[in-house]
Amino acid sequence: MDITRINPAELHEPPGYHHVTIVEAGRTAYLAGQCPIGPDGQLVGPDDLGAQIGQVAANALTALSAAGAEPRHVVRSVVYVVSSDRAVLAEAWQRLTDSAIGQAFTTASTLLGVAQLGFPGQLVEVDLTAALPQTR
Repeated sequence: MDITRINPAELHEPPGYHHVTIVEAGRTAYLAGQCPIGPDGQLVGPDDLGAQIGQVAANALTALSAAGAEPRHVVRSVVYVVSSDRAVLAEAWQRLTDSAIGQAFTTASTLLGVAQLGFPGQLVEVDLTAALPQTR
């Protein structure tokens, strides 16, 4: 499987991600709603962005592994953060790119500030699409 990430010269230089990700034919996995919910079903770190990003990264790593993938196989990500403050959005992006799944965000990525997410106190959620290796 080949994954090619490109930034066309005619587009602005993105801060750490790529505008386009091309995947040669293969299987894909779609990971939606990677929330800061612990194994006990409870929200981790209500209103604590750092704690929640740590749990989201752990959950995403587990989900990727279950699909036979690693962060480097991610070809698209969407990050939702409850905030309209650019500094908070930048902090969330930095924490995610520094996390155990940081390599997932070097691909086609979107960061959105939103009004609220599904659980009271939830500040972050991540959707990932991964191109799966041919063998599991």
